[in-house]
Amino acid sequence: MIFYTGLDERLKAAGLTKTALTTTLGISSRTIAKIAKGERLSKKTLEKIAAHLGCGTEDLCRDISDNAILQILRDEKDAGVSGGLYHELQVRMAYNSNRIDGSRLTEAQTRMIYETNTVDAEGGVPVDDVLETVHHFRAIDYIIDTAEEPLTEGLIKRLHLILKHDTQDARLNRIAVGGYKKRANTVGGRETTPPEAVPERMRILLEIYNSRETVTLQDVIEWHVIFEHIHPFQGGNGQVGRLIALKECLRHNIVPFIIEDAQKQSYFQGLSEWPAAKERLAETCFDGQDTFAQLLDMLGIEYR
Repeated sequence: MIFYTGLDERLKAAGLTKTALTTTLGISSRTIAKIAKGERLSKKTLEKIAAHLGCGTEDLCRDISDNAILQILRDEKDAGVSGGLYHELQVRMAYNSNRIDGSRLTEAQTRMIYETNTVDAEGGVPVDDVLETVHHFRAIDYIIDTAEEPLTEGLIKRLHLILKHDTQDARLNRIAVGGYKKRANTVGGRETTPPEAVPERMRILLEIYNSRETVTLQDVIEWHVIFEHIHPFQGGNGQVGRLIALKECLRHNIVPFIIEDAQKQSYFQGLSEWPAAKERLAETCFDGQDTFAQLLDMLGIEYR
């Protein structure tokens, strides 16, 4: 929900009412009603009000989530808190998710990049490993910012672009960074959806998923499996898929899961055996949820 406390304070100081904005700035009564209900205004409208009141848009309102975990992540991100949940999520998820997809960086190196913007790399490490680690930090920021928004193709493609821009993939004409794959690919030797069928498969997947009134952890896991089986991008599908799982857990007030590199084999096996043996991947994700819960316990964060 959006709280417009800052707007109320600035209007009071200026001796104005919300209704006065309709005549002064030409803002509709429907927009005023949105403010009263705590609904989100367009960026353009917020900028118009902020300019009139001589402040920034961030001074007018604050998005406060019903999800305690998401709110802590947002607060710590905005405040630049070190050593908290946001800090640890960034390091642990970037290390494990990238490592699963082939990064050579250690957890210590990943932490060093996050904390100092440098890397100690004896013998050298691939530039793309470093780039994708930094990009992963920004992708998690994007996830935190958009967590409560509906899952769309545009959001998914944006994640891929954040992760893969400036990498070697982005310099290859055959790879559409931020767009669906142009060539057929496989995963674990298994056939995936042909390029020409990807847009329709993704549309159907999102339509079915977004039609659910209630989303459970099992629903998020199933979405992740189907996404990975489609394999819509030329590369980076695993990283994008795990980031989307994080987003959807935060969106639906589910304790997220972090698949650790040590669980890589059971994770891959669970993906390949689905749906014949659904419990294998489910158990791996439940273990990943326990890992996240242990982090919450360590930091003294209450959760449901």
